[in-house]
Amino acid sequence: VTLVTSRTRPHHPGHADVMSDQPTAKRFVFEEKPEPPPGGGAQRLEVFVSEVLDPQYGMYIWPCAVVLAQYVWFYRNTIRGKTILEIGAGASLPGIVAAKCAARVILSDGAETQNCLDNCRLNCQINNLEDVPVVGLTWGQISPDLVLLPQIDIVLGSDVFYEPKDFEDILITIFYLMQKNPHVLFWTTYQERSSSVRGKCWLSVWLWLKRNQLHNVSFINSMLEI
Repeated sequence: VTLVTSRTRPHHPGHADVMSDQPTAKRFVFEEKPEPPPGGGAQRLEVFVSEVLDPQYGMYIWPCAVVLAQYVWFYRNTIRGKTILEIGAGASLPGIVAAKCAARVILSDGAETQNCLDNCRLNCQINNLEDVPVVGLTWGQISPDLVLLPQIDIVLGSDVFYEPKDFEDILITIFYLMQKNPHVLFWTTYQERSSSVRGKCWLSVWLWLKRNQLHNVSFINSMLEI
């Protein structure tokens, strides 16, 4: 998979008045060279994502989001028609790629992070994805919005295992979704930042998953270091 990024101002015919007031966005081009994925399919996808330098670090496009988006793009024929929930979406790059690949996508971020939810909506608008719902889901809380979600096939989460204090709340949310959707898959990317912290944190995650017998989890290492 070849990925090209650049910064530009998106142009959409018929949306000039709406787009003219928007900030520049990062342009991502996904291309399949030289061989297509299983099942064939489109060979090129272009998406635009606005990112904001904000104390809410979910507003920024981190390397894990790019890696997960590439993973989604490679399996674009597998996800076609599937219902996908992205948790902690922030800038929403993986979810937007999934929606562009004909998946039914729901974007979510913390119910208390209104700026992140607004950024999800903005990026949907930039990419002409007017029918993608954005919901506030706070990790660890079994809220009405969580209970009312439709059947989910895949949960996406890029770099959600960032703050150790959030790990248990994330896993409670994932556990609920897996109990409600027995065949759901959880695709998540993580970035190794500190070996000392990583060992303790991932041991706790592994023990939690083992104790609760959750097996449909795919951890994708970004293999990038900061």
